[in-house]
Amino acid sequence: MASRNFYFQLIVRVGFITVTSILLALAFVQNLFFLFGFLVILLVIQTYSLIKFINSTNRKIAYFFDAIRNEDFTLRFPEKVTIKSFKELNQSLNRVNGLIQEVHLQLQVREQYYQEILKQASIGILTFNEKGHILFANPTLEKLLNYTPLNHIKQLAQIDEKLYDIFKNFQPFERKLFQLMNEREQIQLALKSTPITFDGQTLLLVVVQDIHKELDEKETDSWIKLIRVLTHEIMNTITPITSISESILKYYKTRDGLVSTEQLDENKLNSTAKGLEVIKNQGNDLMEFVQSYRSLLSVPKPDKKLVSVKQLFEKVQVLMEIDADSGTKIFWELADESLELFIDEKQITQVLINLVKNAIHSLEGQQNGEVRVSAFIDAKAKKNIEVRDNGPGIPSDILEDIFIPFFTTKEKGTGIGLSLSKQIMQMHGGSLKLYSVLNKETVFTLTF
Repeated sequence: MASRNFYFQLIVRVGFITVTSILLALAFVQNLFFLFGFLVILLVIQTYSLIKFINSTNRKIAYFFDAIRNEDFTLRFPEKVTIKSFKELNQSLNRVNGLIQEVHLQLQVREQYYQEILKQASIGILTFNEKGHILFANPTLEKLLNYTPLNHIKQLAQIDEKLYDIFKNFQPFERKLFQLMNEREQIQLALKSTPITFDGQTLLLVVVQDIHKELDEKETDSWIKLIRVLTHEIMNTITPITSISESILKYYKTRDGLVSTEQLDENKLNSTAKGLEVIKNQGNDLMEFVQSYRSLLSVPKPDKKLVSVKQLFEKVQVLMEIDADSGTKIFWELADESLELFIDEKQITQVLINLVKNAIHSLEGQQNGEVRVSAFIDAKAKKNIEVRDNGPGIPSDILEDIFIPFFTTKEKGTGIGLSLSKQIMQMHGGSLKLYSVLNKETVFTLTF
């Protein structure tokens, strides 16, 4: 409505100027000099009035936008004016100013709310730009690092040089573990980076969390599970030895003392020999069990070198030929034949053989069983090897126990293959992860 009145007044003023100009021309042609002079003065007044009218509107709008840019919402335009179009324009500008002020206040309240959440968060949060300037660091982070204020990542070198190196070379979506030693305690930190864009510049958001408590709980839980498995295995071995020993002892000792040789018959001697044979076998089994435990604890440090994945696959294929009659098809897939890994070839070969054998055993008695071993580079530029089978899968209730030493679902399994494989991958600075869906697939992923 305000713009309509403005245009109407503008057209009327331009119309008056046009009519005055025509009359001014006629007066000049008719030599009416007195009228000509009057019309010239009138034309100047009309032109000045038009310019003033337009400038008045432009100045109001310019003042309005300047005030908005400077976040000054105190600017008010008078609404009691004689010109109706100006009155409506002033009312509209005041109304828009009020709406923008309300939105601005809501944003400020919301920003304070989010700031308070970040300050009270139980994890450390830090953002810094490409030059290393820290734009935000919440109190939790400063408490974790025992350093305040944080303005640049170079200050982290005063806490620990290795921590500064991590932040200096941090890549988007990277995860790091860092053990921080300070005057008070030892802290195990988990760091995760995420890229964000704010106000036209790229920032790196780093989340820092103290996982010492979680690791303690996980370690305790792992010890409990390991002790449960060890107790089960040892009791299974010791119980028959104790039972047979008691039975044999009854042949040779009574309440009155040792029996004489005349009381021993051939049946008792045969039973004694058989019992001692069982005790011997059980003792050998226990020795093998202890030896497997020793092998788990004495994995040598990896002797790393660059190894072609293609040659690695060919070597494992040759070693797996003994299982060629199982009826299971094994596919070896390599996305890039030039792919290389910096590994201990013997150890990783052992891991792959173990995983492929496990996959083959899981497919026993299943038609159309397939094992696919594939090597590729994922979206995070990490090198991976996957061992995938279309077998029955692993039940969810034993998934978390599958890597525990001596835990096995096989009748003749030792239960150290997967735990040993995981330990080897950890010693390589990588990981071994498991994904399984019942009656569909099981996937073991080696990430380097």
